[in-house]
Amino acid sequence: MAEPEPELLTVDQLAARTGTSVRTIRYYAGRGLLPPPTLRGRTGLYGADHVARLELVAELSALGFTLTAIERHLERVPASAGPEELALQLALLTPWAPEALDEVDHVELERRAGRELDADAVERLAAYGVVEPVGPDRYRVQGQIPLAAGLDSLDFDLDAEFWRRSREVIDRHTNALAEELMGVFQDHVLQPYRDAGRPADQRSKLATALTRLKPVTVQGVVTAFGRAVNRLIRERTERGTEQAAAR
Repeated sequence: MAEPEPELLTVDQLAARTGTSVRTIRYYAGRGLLPPPTLRGRTGLYGADHVARLELVAELSALGFTLTAIERHLERVPASAGPEELALQLALLTPWAPEALDEVDHVELERRAGRELDADAVERLAAYGVVEPVGPDRYRVQGQIPLAAGLDSLDFDLDAEFWRRSREVIDRHTNALAEELMGVFQDHVLQPYRDAGRPADQRSKLATALTRLKPVTVQGVVTAFGRAVNRLIRERTERGTEQAAAR
């Protein structure tokens, strides 16, 4: 059986498919971020590789890459890269946890919190890491789930310094953990793929595996942390019992 013709899109259809304006698509093409379209008569037609490349550009932009940095990254991606290879690039770059931040004023912050927030409450939320003051009456705030956890912290009789020091400990150890885990992923997943010559039949499998690996790894960290705390509680309790018996 003959393979079906690949779907081709006009620039307007490509814009609708990717949520990118026609003007932006043409601007990206002018800067070499997109390969030229296929011409049929005077009409330029775009394929799945153009869709995948635009999605990759959008993800890089959302991660805070400047346009110049995006250009440098895409220079390392062959112009002939197809949708599967670009999908793998996207899977590698997609954040493991959402970090969307909105900038709001104090009135909007209180509306999202569903309660009044005095200066001490805002300071504790900032120490907890869910609110970041960025100017007079301006804050960057995380999504509703992290904010809800931060609001729960206000109900404990613990000062901002407790939450600040706790976050510093968590950040220090999770940064080291992330670096080591990425090293393991590099050695056991990415490097064998590269050593094998980046076979086309492995790209989509690798992208799918990476997408599924993220929640499994995060849950593994949460489970391991819980076990470590339980073990520490048992050990301290046993030491306390032994010391009391020795007196």
